[in-house]
Amino acid sequence: MLELVTYIVTELVDDKSAVNITSAENDGVETITIRVAEKDIGKVIGKQGKIAMSIRTLAKAVGIREGKRYNIEIED
Repeated sequence: MLELVTYIVTELVDDKSAVNITSAENDGVETITIRVAEKDIGKVIGKQGKIAMSIRTLAKAVGIREGKRYNIEIED
């Protein structure tokens, strides 16, 4: 899952070197935290949050397939 999120985010942003994606598991829920450059945060979130919502939908679909739960967080 981490590889999928990393691929999607790096393809969206201009400053690929500033992308930092971490993963932590707590109580059976894997939280994936996305950090990008300040100028690219809007590209990851998208208009009205549509891109962020799409990333979360993909995480949910993969989670159902793998039997896991994922939480996607985008930090500024």
